[in-house]
Parts: sequence; structure tokens; C-alpha cells
Amino acid sequence: MAKGKFLDLHRHLPSAAFVLVLLLVFAGFAGAFIYAGVYNIGADAPHSKFVYMTLDQMRERAIRHHARNIAVPADFDDPKRIATGAGLYSEMCTGCHLGPGVEKSEMSQGLYPPAPELSRGVNHTPAEMFWIIKHGVKLSAMPAWGKTHDDNLIWDMVAFARALPKMSPEQYQAALASAPADHDEMMKAMPGMAGMSGMKAGESAKPTQAGHSHAPGTKPHAD
Repeated sequence: MAKGKFLDLHRHLPSAAFVLVLLLVFAGFAGAFIYAGVYNIGADAPHSKFVYMTLDQMRERAIRHHARNIAVPADFDDPKRIATGAGLYSEMCTGCHLGPGVEKSEMSQGLYPPAPELSRGVNHTPAEMFWIIKHGVKLSAMPAWGKTHDDNLIWDMVAFARALPKMSPEQYQAALASAPADHDEMMKAMPGMAGMSGMKAGESAKPTQAGHSHAPGTKPHAD
């Protein structure tokens, strides 16, 4: 064999021009597919296995990457955090993530991808859960709670969420009932959030003719 022939890859690989044309054709088909709008993005139409796995891997690897330098507070296991987190979880999370003994809600049943039921187990580290709660997740119903809640409150939510799998329905209800303060009370300390609820302490929403409730000062609307 002639010297250098063994490593002569040019004989076995397509030319640069061929690869470029192939990429342009692929990009053209992808652009036409997106522009045509034929892909069903309805939440009641599941992704194909390939698309779902691709998005799932992208999400999980992104969470792991961005949470890699987050330090867990030294007092993370303090029972006070779990108690405070119970009040936050009750008002912000149960509609999607449910809880021990909590039946599926209308919202949780309509989500796609479905929100994980945290009482069944937690698949992320505390740092990863902190990042998810603070920054939210694109293309899902998970909001970025860091826009309205400080890091300390987010760690409280993480602490409570990680305690959920060990709770019985009775313990869960007791934790909610014994939370040190309601959500509106805690949010008064957040910059720019005072009065955002539109309700005074002890004031309940008033039912409208449409059969559901609006906060005081909110105009009724036709459904």
C-alpha cells in the first residue's frame, strides 16, 4: 500500500460541495414544514417518540448544566423552611403538581407534557429544583417564579417539595394548615408586590353571574 493511502479520507467522504447542498436541501424542507404549520402543537396531541425524547433530553441536560454551580443553603433542612414552603406550595403548585391524597385537577389533566406529581417522587437534585422553580421551563406550563419571589422563598418551596414523597395525605393537610403565613402575607415583603393580590386580609372573592369568582375591583366578563 502506498504511503499515506491508508489515511486518505478524501476518497471515502463526500465533497464539501455535496454536504453543503445536502444541508441547504434539509434546511429548505425544514423551513417549508415550519411555515406550512402542519405540525400539530395542540396539547391534546402527543409528540412522536423521537420529538418527545429529543425535547426531554434537551430540557434535562440544560437544567443539569445551568444548575451545576448552585449552592444549597446550609439551613436547607430546617423545619421552618418546610413549613413556609407548605404555604407557598398550596397556593402556587397544587393545581399542577397536586399532593398526597389530592385528586387530579382540571388544569393538571390538560397539561402536556404533564406536570410531575411530586408526591410520587423527585427526579432532580435540590439545586436543579431551585433552578427550575426560579427560571421556569420554556414550552411548558412551568412559570419563572423568580420574577416575583426571592431566592429564600424559592428554597422554601424546594425544601417542601422534597419532603412531599414522605408525607401521608393527613400529614400533607396538617402541613398546609400549620403554614406560618398565607401567600399574600409573605408577598408583602417582595419589592413591588405589595397589594398585587387586589384583596385585603380576610376578604374573599365575590361570585359573579357567570358562576365563578373575581377579585374585588375586577370587571366580570362573559364566558
